[in-house]
Amino acid sequence: MTASKMDRRKKYTRMVLKDSLMQLLKQKQISAITVKELCGLADINRSTFYSHYFDQYDLLDKIEDEIIEDMKGYLSQYNFEKEEESLPMIEKLIEYFASKQDVCKTLFNEKVDTTFQKKVMVFAHGVFMNHWTTSKNFEEDASEYLSTFIISGSIHVIKSWLNNDMDKSPKEMAGIINRLINGGLFK
Repeated sequence: MTASKMDRRKKYTRMVLKDSLMQLLKQKQISAITVKELCGLADINRSTFYSHYFDQYDLLDKIEDEIIEDMKGYLSQYNFEKEEESLPMIEKLIEYFASKQDVCKTLFNEKVDTTFQKKVMVFAHGVFMNHWTTSKNFEEDASEYLSTFIISGSIHVIKSWLNNDMDKSPKEMAGIINRLINGGLFK
């Protein structure tokens, strides 16, 4: 068998397992999902599952990490020192969340016990502290609190938007978030 056929099979298997896990997470917590149940839904043998993942938590972790890596790719296109790039950067990230609406909505769901929101916060905090605060000359103590405030608020706004079936365009949402970050409520 050729290597490309094997690669396609691996990709297919991983895709089906990811989709099956997302489907199950809409119904119950990760702790209530079994590998047997996951494999049954995906129509995959358990031995095949274990050749790719350690357990259902490992699969979830890989899904979350893949999204964080994608976000890093999106952000690497922008120069954080240029304030005029903040709006397009936020818009690109929101477009990304829109393109992954079902997965992000599931992973951000309060009823689903995932580490996704924490991973997004840690990632965004690192970006914020490395780039945005150096260009704005904030004191380090204040920067920590400001980062937490901005990132938490932005994540909750995005979660609300996803839960409202994306009732505004990514461009409109980026404008709202950008105004709140750069101008506050009353500007």
